[in-house]
Amino acid sequence: MRRMRKVHLALTGTLVLSLAACGGGGSPAPGQANQGEGSGDTAKDKEKQSAVTITFQNIYPDPTTPKYKVVHKIVADYTAANPNIKIELDSLNTDQQKLKLKTQAASKEVPDITMVNPSAQMKPFVDAGLLAPLNDVLDKNGLKDTFQKGILDYYTFNNNVYAFPDGNNLGVVYYNKELFAQAGVEVPRTFEELVDVSKKLKAKGITPISIPEKDTWTGSFLFMNMVLRTNGGPNFLKDVMDKKKTFNDPAFELAVSKLQDLIQAGAFQEGATSFDYNAGENLFRSGKTAMYYMGTWATGSIDDSSIKGKVGVFKFPTVDGKGNPDQYMLAPGSGFAVSANSKHLKETKDFLNYFMVNFPKVSFELNNAVGLAQKVDGDFKAAGYSQLSIDVLELFKTVQGGDLAFDNTMNPGATQAHLTSIQNLFVQKKDPKEVGKEHQAAFEANNK
Repeated sequence: MRRMRKVHLALTGTLVLSLAACGGGGSPAPGQANQGEGSGDTAKDKEKQSAVTITFQNIYPDPTTPKYKVVHKIVADYTAANPNIKIELDSLNTDQQKLKLKTQAASKEVPDITMVNPSAQMKPFVDAGLLAPLNDVLDKNGLKDTFQKGILDYYTFNNNVYAFPDGNNLGVVYYNKELFAQAGVEVPRTFEELVDVSKKLKAKGITPISIPEKDTWTGSFLFMNMVLRTNGGPNFLKDVMDKKKTFNDPAFELAVSKLQDLIQAGAFQEGATSFDYNAGENLFRSGKTAMYYMGTWATGSIDDSSIKGKVGVFKFPTVDGKGNPDQYMLAPGSGFAVSANSKHLKETKDFLNYFMVNFPKVSFELNNAVGLAQKVDGDFKAAGYSQLSIDVLELFKTVQGGDLAFDNTMNPGATQAHLTSIQNLFVQKKDPKEVGKEHQAAFEANNK
């Protein structure tokens, strides 16, 4: 089929996704629009202007991934049209970037553009006055209309938008069909089957699941999907914050016990806590593991690897018969934010506007437009997107709500205690009641 394929995606509540034709292929870079309008702004004139360097801190350090290529393409196009602007890329993995940004924020030296996570994670930076409101950027070149309905709410405080998201994703399980066939196993529909499949893969000398647990959010993302199941639905963390539940609730303790069942079954690669995001994902991309639990943003990276065409996707299963597989971990993406103290605030905002207007177009062209926070103008099938991409897009149609990640819900102090506690489970077995007490103590200490 070569006709235009429109995909309507919906999440309950305020988060509504739609991928549909939105018209327009992006705006010209500042300066291009003025050429021929009597401004005298030629490329040669621009070279004579004083050079401006914009520091762009980001979380795309791996040159083999599509997101890296998207960012570098847009930057190259912009600087070619604006030779007086230099974009200095500071590319780090997610945990490194978070730590570096905290240090920079303490000395009020936030880069011109940086990345923040939504809701609770970015609020301290907003409260400290470190980020510039971006409403004016949103109103230029039709940028506001490119975003999916409701997605900017996660980056808005007091009616000001402070960041633009790079994606809007779901937590799913990718699996290598060839390795499943080698072990004679099928897609698990329950958590108990997932443990059994892991044991059978292990017995065949195949590492069942890769996890980049050096970057602690990855284990949390998986674990909280299990809480979503054992709780019988969303809002466990909301109930804790509202003091309707505690972390010693049976649903939380059961999730701890089940995660440890998976670990004890040898489901994860040896030394999981020493693998950062890129290393952990590359285990799966190179065909060395059979499964990978991650946000749907990983689709493009998987398709741009040696296992392209061999990968399927499935919903996280029920746990002890509890939970709805059509409820997902919801992952509004990391957001591009601008320093309120930027020495080149106007130029930085102009670049960010160009970047975001062109982000969906370039992402689509480079086969990385699954799970964007912006509308995508294009026929995925006709453009040669893989069956995996089409299958992932189909999953979005099934969404019946879900939960945000722990670190997008709780304050930073409680979050850090949680991340450390869950990471420790990959190293040593602990009594689920003790894990619950650790969490509750950290929550109470950080919410006085």
